[in-house]
Amino acid sequence: MVSPGVAFLVRSLPLFAVPVFVGLGLAPFCHRLLGVSPPQWMLVFLSITCLPLYAAFKYHLRITQDERAAAARGARLIPLVQGKSIGSMDLLRKMQHSSKFGYPADNMSEAVAELGPIVNFRLLWADTILTTSPDHIKLILSTDFNNYVKGEQFKFNFHSVLGDGVFNSDGETWKYHRAMTKPFFSRDRISDFDIFDRHAEDVISLLKERTRAGYAVDFQDLIGRFTMDSASEFLFDSCLHSLKSDLPYAHNVSFPPPPPPSQSQLSTKFIEAFTAAMTHIVDRDNWDGIWPLFEILGDKTAGPMKDISEFLDPVIHAAMEKRKMGGKSEEEASSLLDDMLNTTSDPQLLKDEMLNMLLAGRDTTMHTITIVIYFFAMYPDVCVRARAEVLERVGLTRRPTYDDIKEMKYLRAVINETMRLYPSVPFNIRRNIKPAVWPSLDPSEKPLYIPADSKVAYSVFMMHRRKDLWGPDAEEFDPDRFLDDRVKNYLLKNPFQFLPFNAGPRICLGQQFAYNEMSFMITRLLQAFSTFILDEAAFSPEGRPPAEWAISGEGRKKIEKFRPKRHMTMSTADGMWIRVKEAGSV
Repeated sequence: MVSPGVAFLVRSLPLFAVPVFVGLGLAPFCHRLLGVSPPQWMLVFLSITCLPLYAAFKYHLRITQDERAAAARGARLIPLVQGKSIGSMDLLRKMQHSSKFGYPADNMSEAVAELGPIVNFRLLWADTILTTSPDHIKLILSTDFNNYVKGEQFKFNFHSVLGDGVFNSDGETWKYHRAMTKPFFSRDRISDFDIFDRHAEDVISLLKERTRAGYAVDFQDLIGRFTMDSASEFLFDSCLHSLKSDLPYAHNVSFPPPPPPSQSQLSTKFIEAFTAAMTHIVDRDNWDGIWPLFEILGDKTAGPMKDISEFLDPVIHAAMEKRKMGGKSEEEASSLLDDMLNTTSDPQLLKDEMLNMLLAGRDTTMHTITIVIYFFAMYPDVCVRARAEVLERVGLTRRPTYDDIKEMKYLRAVINETMRLYPSVPFNIRRNIKPAVWPSLDPSEKPLYIPADSKVAYSVFMMHRRKDLWGPDAEEFDPDRFLDDRVKNYLLKNPFQFLPFNAGPRICLGQQFAYNEMSFMITRLLQAFSTFILDEAAFSPEGRPPAEWAISGEGRKKIEKFRPKRHMTMSTADGMWIRVKEAGSV
């Protein structure tokens, strides 16, 4: 198969051929017109510079056309952020470095602080408009929904992994996928906690085992296994059993005891491949249209996708064969895969949708539960209060029900406050089909003009920390803001300022499923353990925040004890190493 890089170069051949034709055609043209032949050096110079000159002409023409279009609508262009070097390469490198090693939104926060909540980053002569305004985000996600799509470039960047699934499609294809999966997320299905309970028992058992042996536990890895096993069973009716695989030890454990023979190395391989595939496609999106140049030798997602297919293809094939043999009917469908077989028997379509749903079902809940436990360790008084609510409502041993979870208001506030400060999807991107005019956030200023086919990004992460939206304590972790007068004073003024699950027609289908799963697991943890302790020594150097964050950082960046990591979803750079104290122990 031709690599993405080679295919990109082949598609670009007509463009690269222009200088050759200029060089070959200019001499005879000048000779016929002027009766002289230009010197060789001039032909070479014009051949080399014709493309850059044409690109510069098109660029300035586009800017002029945008300025005129804005003026014709009584609007203005978005405030511009540019670097100092050609194509803003210095700014691009800075943002790439910050994306991998910095605190989320570092460079963007600086620009927004200087220019306001909507800015235009012009990188490599292409514009990316970023907004942190709930009013503008409402336009994108709801009011003017049909004008904002994923776009062809986004779908191309992600297609080798997500295919045409619900997160990587637009229009009728998206509607089809959405309609196909929505019925399965009924209240009866998402309030059946048997799946959660089986895997929660394994989590608690592993935590106790490691704690009694005197070792810290990477809670992010552990809870990632819980969400992966729960999601795979819910989606495929085929559990990965990743909780049966060996847990990692911290970097500072010199001689970890030899692990028992692993029962599920396939699950480890699948999770590693899943993570690698997601990392690669996000790297592609960071480079946008030129990413194929970094994959000249081959598709970087091919290896991980082969490992993913080793698990997923047999599962899908078995479900299809079972249906052919007269297996589960529509009413008996016990998994999303079974339910989808009522609509389609296309194995590629089924695979695309399973991977899309697995991404949502695993990563988002893994991240939120991990950060909840981190906050319990950082703020013991919050843990004590949440645990008291759990014990009062459910007791030490009883399994929580749907009604229990609905009634535990403080626990829900803890989860919401965690998702406010660290939303699972910190940034998202759309493209507008037609030109748009957005209202100015400053009544004294003209409206804002968005040219057609602009790359429009919005940051829930940044919006959730705006002090004008959340109050002067916006950077502080305080679950009571979802219970006291601040709900009326801030949140109810604009519900679009809190969007952990997106909004509008693309709102997360599994929102209530996620709340139930997170609440159930946290409840079980609070029943089993009284205290959660962050083991900072167990974090590797890569997982610790740089020393300068504590010196020159602001807000949460200054005080955090872990390094956040951002790909499609949020995570921590090297796990979340904790120790626990069992309930009833001294």
